[in-house]
Amino acid sequence: MPVLPRSLEIQGEIAAIRRDIHAHPELAYEETRTSDIVAAKLQEWGLEVTRGLGRTGLVGTLRKGNSPKAIGLRADMDCLPMEEANAFEHRSRNPGRMHACGHDGHTAMLLGAAKVLSETRAFEGAVHFIFQPAEEGGGGAREMIADGLFEKFPCDAVFAIHNKPGVPLGHIVTRSGPLLAAADRWDIRITGKGGHAAHPHLTADPMVVGANIVLALQTIVSRNIDPIDATVVTVGFFKAGSAYNVIPGDVHIGGTTRTTTPENRALVQRRIEEICRGAEQMHRVKIEIEHKPGYPPTINNAEQARFAIDVAAGVCGEHAVAGNTRPSMGSEDFSYMLERVPGAMVWLGNGGGPEAAGLHNARYDFNDLAIPFGVSFFVRTAERFLEERPA
Repeated sequence: MPVLPRSLEIQGEIAAIRRDIHAHPELAYEETRTSDIVAAKLQEWGLEVTRGLGRTGLVGTLRKGNSPKAIGLRADMDCLPMEEANAFEHRSRNPGRMHACGHDGHTAMLLGAAKVLSETRAFEGAVHFIFQPAEEGGGGAREMIADGLFEKFPCDAVFAIHNKPGVPLGHIVTRSGPLLAAADRWDIRITGKGGHAAHPHLTADPMVVGANIVLALQTIVSRNIDPIDATVVTVGFFKAGSAYNVIPGDVHIGGTTRTTTPENRALVQRRIEEICRGAEQMHRVKIEIEHKPGYPPTINNAEQARFAIDVAAGVCGEHAVAGNTRPSMGSEDFSYMLERVPGAMVWLGNGGGPEAAGLHNARYDFNDLAIPFGVSFFVRTAERFLEERPA
């Protein structure tokens, strides 16, 4: 079944909401204006609205019949702390704030789906429209869950859309298993004994220790991880010293690791510890390690990923879907929801080809022509998952 005619009829209305949100971007846990708009629209269309989950998050619920079955549909609302370089009319009016990841589009498409489903109600059960704050590093999904999201709104499955620049307009892609990576940060602080550059034998040089650690970290992937599994260990900075003729007393190294499975995530952390403890004993220095866990890997449930692709094929056509797209080493806090409830995230083409401004780019903008595809996917997903039973 192709794009819903109703999604085309309301495209202008939904695009106007999207552009208004784009022009007034709000950072993590500051999405008060955005959540006010969302709540007002949901209430206008007759949905039950619950606010205050994850501070600025909210859930709109649409029910029909007596079936206990329920589905969650999720969108994120926050922006990024960056300056927008676009000059169009709906560019950001908030300095140092920009919707550079398309959350304005995600929110608008889910609102469009709520409008259509409130009119048609061609399902049996409950649809929970989850509008989440603070995806960009704030862990809004985790906070909504901590506030009882799935206890208050039990879901048998949960689905989300993220736009994807470079994927053709009208295409939807995903995969079962890992779709996005875990992203963790770490700090290594080495304390040695500094001294005069002319007398290195009287020091415990932390620079040499740090250099050895940097090289050893690169063996974690090449000699510990199955080559089929995507894993990245990146050293982002190496801070030490201030003079040509002084061996410094300490070194600070920091970086990130990205892994696509919980097992590799734990393995990488363990190997960082082992490398540093070995260097500590070898070079007579003290090493402190601080791990800063980020979002877990986003792992699509195999059954729900297949279901999502089947729905997408009905919306976009068989030629415009793929169920074996390559995973990304980016990260997403929808992962927390997928740890609790089986579901899947799909990527919706934002168009533009290889030269398109990518996500987190100062010239990015969500493509309003993608709205009917996203609205139709959300609507069809809910209707198919909650198919009406014959009387």
